[in-house]
Amino acid sequence: MYEKSILRLMADQLTEGQLQWDKMDSPFDVVVLGDPSTSKQYNLYSGEDEYIKGLKRCFPGEAPAIDKFIKLVKTVSNRAGDMVILKMIPLSWARFLIRTGLVNWLSPFFKMSSKSLTEVINELTQNEELKAIFGYIFLTYGVFPRQASFSVHAIIIDHYLEGGWYPRGGASEIAFHIIPVIKRAGGAVFARASVQSILVNEEGKAYGVTVISKKYPEPVNVFAPVVISDAGLFNTYKHLLSPKLQLLPGIQSQLNRAQHGLAGFSLFVGLRGTREELGLKATNYYIYLDKNLDKLEAPYFTVSRDEAPVRIPVVYVSFPSAKDSSHEERCPGKSTLTALTFAQYEWFEDWKEEEVKKRGADYESVKNTFAEAMLETILKFFPHLRDKIDCISSGSPLSNQHYIASSRGEFYGISHDIQRWTPESVALFRAQTDIKNLYMSGQDAFLCGFGGALNGAMVCASAVLGRNLYLDLMRLKKQIKQAKSKKSN
Repeated sequence: MYEKSILRLMADQLTEGQLQWDKMDSPFDVVVLGDPSTSKQYNLYSGEDEYIKGLKRCFPGEAPAIDKFIKLVKTVSNRAGDMVILKMIPLSWARFLIRTGLVNWLSPFFKMSSKSLTEVINELTQNEELKAIFGYIFLTYGVFPRQASFSVHAIIIDHYLEGGWYPRGGASEIAFHIIPVIKRAGGAVFARASVQSILVNEEGKAYGVTVISKKYPEPVNVFAPVVISDAGLFNTYKHLLSPKLQLLPGIQSQLNRAQHGLAGFSLFVGLRGTREELGLKATNYYIYLDKNLDKLEAPYFTVSRDEAPVRIPVVYVSFPSAKDSSHEERCPGKSTLTALTFAQYEWFEDWKEEEVKKRGADYESVKNTFAEAMLETILKFFPHLRDKIDCISSGSPLSNQHYIASSRGEFYGISHDIQRWTPESVALFRAQTDIKNLYMSGQDAFLCGFGGALNGAMVCASAVLGRNLYLDLMRLKKQIKQAKSKKSN
């Protein structure tokens, strides 16, 4: 999100420059490995040079491995655009490149996409702590290293090499500043208006959606020449289309290749005190209870929900209030803590039919057990916060299902495992669908997170408009640079 980046340019255009970003502290990420009594802490600093120097200070005998890792990350990430190309060229062309092997020969991204993160890291070093630091950021896309594609991991590492940024005012500011732009273009935005189905005529063309809302006693049909869904692959195909349409070959091909991502559990804590009073940093903390990241998975995900809370292997912690320069003005004397971990959807599935906030004492008890276990882990590393807690709230996979409509409580949509990043899958998960006038957008169409969803939208809009919007963006970037140069002269 630094000013000259393409991602920042996209965000600025969508919000007319009204969305402001605060730079996080350096280190932007801190990785904690092991039990609190014996744990080691590693800092990841902003800027490629400082990032590398920081790693070499921690691992002085591993300089060659660190250099090789960063070089590989840059080589692969610099060709992430090959993913865009494979999604935008005609599917028949993409299949030709794949069938002949040209795609792997021409693209470092696809050459490495079928290699697991664990496989690549093991070839670079035998140092277990360094392996963990190379792999720690898998939490941001939700696949443990042995199942994760190195290419996707490389994109995420490179994405953060210059540090992290936070939307000033909080994440809701993203929508707040995009909505006026939509309205001025003649559009409208509706909340609490759920799409019940996509309207498709006898010719197999989408022509609108059916919407249900508490404001209206009957479903309302909204007609449109183009329908774009960022509701996710499973929601769109399995819940918004008829069973007959779900059987279309292209849709079946995508459904057969996609897996649900890992479900998530969230903890939100209100704190008494300012950033300065509590010593809070604009930093992300990744707490892993073992340095072998792959070994953390099975002992947690294979146990019952009663055993699971005491086995939580990883907790992500951040202080959103410390990242937001406007927070103190809006909420004087208060701070916030957010923590995330993974959870099995099945542990909460018994209450899936119950209404939100009315799921009963048993559900709240299970949820509280997870929240308390996470909080205890956090307080071992931040003990001074124990007496500063004002309020606590938590969200299970069912909360994710209700509030963000994730099919099974996923944080990041369909799984980002190796299968998704083969050239065949990348080409297949594209904006166009087997139903004319229906397009897919968002993170399931590209990559997880804000940046991933934004690129998914770029690819989708390019398909709808019949032109490459990335070329438009490059021209715009050049024009802005020339205008600034003239102004400075």
